[in-house]
Amino acid sequence: QVQLVESGGGLVQAGGSLRLSCAASGRTFSSYAMGWFRQAPGKEREFVAAISWSGGSSHYADSVKARFTISRDNAKNTVYLQMNSLKPEDTAVYYCAADFGPGSAFADEYDYWGQGTQVTVSS
Repeated sequence: QVQLVESGGGLVQAGGSLRLSCAASGRTFSSYAMGWFRQAPGKEREFVAAISWSGGSSHYADSVKARFTISRDNAKNTVYLQMNSLKPEDTAVYYCAADFGPGSAFADEYDYWGQGTQVTVSS
């Protein structure tokens, strides 16, 4: 079992920044890839970013490339999402998830999920 708890969400003006954190407990954190997804009201959950178990590779949705950065600290059992140049369309509930595979862009391939943290970007 893996437990995931997100934090760091909030209200920010367009152009601002936030850093989300996801603290993991349970199985060895460094044994799985991690991903961030988001879901806006009335929309399907969408992929944001993923990072390999070692942190050596990552990939992003086109909509967030060059603005968001995913990272992880295996010593702290935590994955981060640094979000810069935020836009109103980034408003959503953000979820972290654990993948015992390589770190997919598909939500169905993730094994464990956090409860989500709300990010609201005002114009």
